[in-house]
Amino acid sequence: MKSFKIGDIEVRVPVIQGGMGVGISLSGLAAAVANEGGVGVIATVGIGVLNEQPFRNYKKTNNDALIEEIKKARALSNGVLAVNIMVALTNYEDMVKVSIDEGIDIIFSGAGLPLELPKYLNGSTKTKLVPIVSSGKAAKIICSKWKTNYDYLPDAVVVEGPKAGGHLGFKRDQIFDENYQLEKLVPDVVAAVKPFEEQYGVKIPVIAGGGIFSGKDIKDIMKLGAAAVQMGTRFIATNECDASQNFKELLVKAKEEDIVIINSPVGMPGRAIKNEFIDFVNSGNRKPFNCPYHCLRTCDFKTTPYCIANALIRAQMGKTNEGFAFTGSNGYKVDKIISVKELFNILNEEYNSAV
Repeated sequence: MKSFKIGDIEVRVPVIQGGMGVGISLSGLAAAVANEGGVGVIATVGIGVLNEQPFRNYKKTNNDALIEEIKKARALSNGVLAVNIMVALTNYEDMVKVSIDEGIDIIFSGAGLPLELPKYLNGSTKTKLVPIVSSGKAAKIICSKWKTNYDYLPDAVVVEGPKAGGHLGFKRDQIFDENYQLEKLVPDVVAAVKPFEEQYGVKIPVIAGGGIFSGKDIKDIMKLGAAAVQMGTRFIATNECDASQNFKELLVKAKEEDIVIINSPVGMPGRAIKNEFIDFVNSGNRKPFNCPYHCLRTCDFKTTPYCIANALIRAQMGKTNEGFAFTGSNGYKVDKIISVKELFNILNEEYNSAV
């Protein structure tokens, strides 16, 4: 697999580890991926909820937790490290500022259009900015807005298809529509950024994510114009993943029929592993809760059937019947837990042997 650049940062292996919250991809996983030449990503969503007392000062707790994770990752790796920050976060601005102040290499930002992201750089040239989109139209809008308002173009663009795990940027009827699959989206986004590359003499590599599982998948999607891939689910079943052993084993044991589309309380469809908790909610039951913090702009805790932050963190801790695990569409193919190094070796072998 060939190296590529995000701005002036050379990424030796064109694999970006997806940012998986709450608490699935933190410093341990990010550092291990960076050490293998890929881009290790710390997910910022709910990062402070892992603290024993997150409710005293939600914003400060999250800020402190992010600083701590970035420092831990830096102590473990000299490779390329990034953060994933959802636009939908109520503490989005804080997370961005902290990441830039800490000198993170790259910010990936999606779950909404990050139209104002460049304004937070304040002259910094170290941190690179990479929006996550689900269409060429969105990529074009971001390029136009950033260039007009900030004289800045994305250092790369991630296009995430509907086979991804977690919250999906598609309507339910689009998820299985062939017109919205990653193989159609990648050329669309490549075409959308090309005029900006040509006009301003820059490179805006397109990174493809959502359903990428094998080295052959990487090779196939690169033939369509992608410079690199984003992979999340495959990294869950690694020794270095920051989730509990129970969480990892839940993925290993999952069968194809266990991977389902759910209606998330934040108003988006999501892909997860079916379990007792999901069955309980699908039956019309509620798990009432008081919200001591408002982490997502799109969540109204007074009307939602359960707290998704609590559900995800309980699963992360191994209490899988009190929550659930997100996974990509190919999660059922994972059959064992291995090291990050082993996974990179497997992907490289599969890539080289792909015809």
